[in-house]
Amino acid sequence: MDHPYGYIKEKKVFLKGFLGQADRQIGEVKEDEASTLKYFEARFDQLKEKVEKLKSDIQENENKGSFLMKLIHLRDSLMQADALGDFVPLIEVLNDQESALNEIIQANRSKNLEIKEALILEAEALKDDTDWKETTEAFKDLKLRWIKTGPVEKELQEEIENRFESIVQHFFENRRHFFEGLALQADENIKVYESLVAQAREAHDLPDVKMAFDISKKIQKQWKESGKVPAERRQPLWDEFSKLNNRIFSKYKRTLNPGPTMHPRELMRIVETLTEEIKQLAGKPTSYELIGRAKAIQEEWRKLPQRKPKEANLIVRSFQFFSDIVFEKAFLEKLVHGKYEDWDQKPLEEQTQIKIALVKDLLRRDQTELEAAQENSDNFRVQSADFDIMMKKKLFSVKRKVDVKNYILKQLSFN
Repeated sequence: MDHPYGYIKEKKVFLKGFLGQADRQIGEVKEDEASTLKYFEARFDQLKEKVEKLKSDIQENENKGSFLMKLIHLRDSLMQADALGDFVPLIEVLNDQESALNEIIQANRSKNLEIKEALILEAEALKDDTDWKETTEAFKDLKLRWIKTGPVEKELQEEIENRFESIVQHFFENRRHFFEGLALQADENIKVYESLVAQAREAHDLPDVKMAFDISKKIQKQWKESGKVPAERRQPLWDEFSKLNNRIFSKYKRTLNPGPTMHPRELMRIVETLTEEIKQLAGKPTSYELIGRAKAIQEEWRKLPQRKPKEANLIVRSFQFFSDIVFEKAFLEKLVHGKYEDWDQKPLEEQTQIKIALVKDLLRRDQTELEAAQENSDNFRVQSADFDIMMKKKLFSVKRKVDVKNYILKQLSFN
């Protein structure tokens, strides 16, 4: 049975060749020849509708170039379609559309090339700018505009992309080097601030108030002359530094206005009384009332004359030692209550074991600090009385911390 665009032979359906193609089998007769031909004609009508739909879509859309690949795929599928009809007009429609699209794409690519060349000129003008914040935003905008601009001719694509990217990379490399340099300089500057804080601590602990005051003036001047660091790193150091220097100044001011004098025997009596009372507090369990009394005793002690008889030296050290025990035990109590919500419900024996473990941990840190201080003292021998006094004071302070924790450890062990 014949058909204008095909035929049936031996129960097989053939499409007549077109555009240089040979006749080819597209199916078989299922029921009767007439219905079979109608089936393949209907398939052709579906393909025809697809061509018309694509043509309409191209006409209605602004971004016509985006349909090129869809058109090529549809045309290729027509050449292999299992359908009966006149494929040549459909192919010609698609060819015409392809020619039109290629013209549009060519025009767009020329326009895209102009836009990208202009963006490269903009980037070139900005690449060495050191207004990092504003120029970074400008480059972000340039990159966004670059991405939104369509492609150029394939043979130019790689070259123009590389030109733009190398300029962008040049700026961001410069910016990275700048901020890396700032970070390195900040690290060096922070060491200076840390050193000044350490000197302030040592000066604060000096027995010679006038010497401490002179050192304080010198290091405050050095602080003002030191380099920049990020505020969040500098602030904690400044808080401690200013507090220490304020205390040094207060001590020095008190030496200029020493206040009323006191007879040595009366002074010794008060010193012994306050020391004995703080010692008794150090042997008792921590409580809110006990800490309040300890603070009151310290306030009374601060009101005493700075200069005390030589025979009071050991008593003064005892006062410092037992005061440290009182407040170290208070710190320990605060620590365990913060760590364990059910602390007050725990058995006494368990509480004791937890405190012993915590004190041992704190003691290990202090012992490490003591070893480091001892090593520094041995390694940094200089011809300076001030430095020697500072190192001895530092060693004594750290050793007292170790002794205080050992004392508390014994108290806990005997409970």
